[in-house]
Amino acid sequence: MDVPLRVLFIIAGLTGIHSIRVSEVSVEAGGSISIPCLYLPQYTNHVKYLCKGYHWSSCTYEVKTDQKNSTKFSISDNKLLNIFTVTVNELTIGDLDYWCAVEINRRADVKNYFHLSVTTGTRSLYVANQQTPAFQGGDVTIDCYHRNPGEMSWCRMGGSCVTTSGSMDGTWVTINTSVPNVFSVTMRGLRTESSGWYLCVSGKLQFPVHLTVTDQPTTKTPNEVDLSSVSAGATPTTVQEGPNRNASFGLMQTLIISSVLIFAFMAALFFWFMLTRHKQNKSASSAKNEAEEEVTYCVVKPTRNLSSQVIHDCRGDHKSYTIHNNKAAEEVTYSVVKPTRKPLRQVVAEDENVTYSTLALR
Repeated sequence: MDVPLRVLFIIAGLTGIHSIRVSEVSVEAGGSISIPCLYLPQYTNHVKYLCKGYHWSSCTYEVKTDQKNSTKFSISDNKLLNIFTVTVNELTIGDLDYWCAVEINRRADVKNYFHLSVTTGTRSLYVANQQTPAFQGGDVTIDCYHRNPGEMSWCRMGGSCVTTSGSMDGTWVTINTSVPNVFSVTMRGLRTESSGWYLCVSGKLQFPVHLTVTDQPTTKTPNEVDLSSVSAGATPTTVQEGPNRNASFGLMQTLIISSVLIFAFMAALFFWFMLTRHKQNKSASSAKNEAEEEVTYCVVKPTRNLSSQVIHDCRGDHKSYTIHNNKAAEEVTYSVVKPTRKPLRQVVAEDENVTYSTLALR
């Protein structure tokens, strides 16, 4: 870097550009890079622009905040942080020298030079993702890959730097260099104020990283209406859930359906058991009744004195039968066997057609 350029850096520092800024970045050909440019609060409403060229006096405007962006160049202005960001896409070997600048009416514009070292191989200093999201109250780890030996540091644009572990704007920063060629930065206890641009610094190289800290997402059920966003007469909108939320809801639905099916199965099993038991009891009762109906009860009356007749009462079928005996009665026992439920048909016969049997007891 020649002497006039160093003088320009000194002048830039005196005219309002902060000391911690981007001066040289290693980039990959064909890729893109976003460069943050700081300015003082009094220039919030001024026009910002990107100028291309090694010499300030001969550089050309590429993009301005009061003009439309192009495919190659884009610019955006964060007036709350007093940082405007320029992005260069489709990098080539010719994308080397640029100036961040702020228009100043009736005075010289405020400017800051930075150099892009375009390579087709491995970059000397880089981060895998230039845009890093994180949640409030959480932690984030950013790995800075480098090839050059020497002291590394982690800086905040417009703020302080740390080389080991320490505090940075209310956030605790831990540095880990145990892995060769990796400068690992962990920030704990993040706040929304932690959002902004940071720099991995290795010697004369810097690589900008933008950290965006947001609130933790609230847990809401699917199709839940956000009442705070519904105004009078407005149509409520449903909350769109992410894939993990849909998966949780699907699991819950599966568990509920499974529980209902198990309950229904147990209820059906219990009903079947009670019905089977009722049928068994009913069958046993019917069998008992049928058995009782098939029994014929007879009363046999032995006699000594009556020689003319012996009376047997059989009431199994509610009928009476009388058998006459003309012989002298002794101790005789008569029995009637009735093996069928059908009513007996009374047979009347003459004495000569009937055979009588006598059983003598000894």
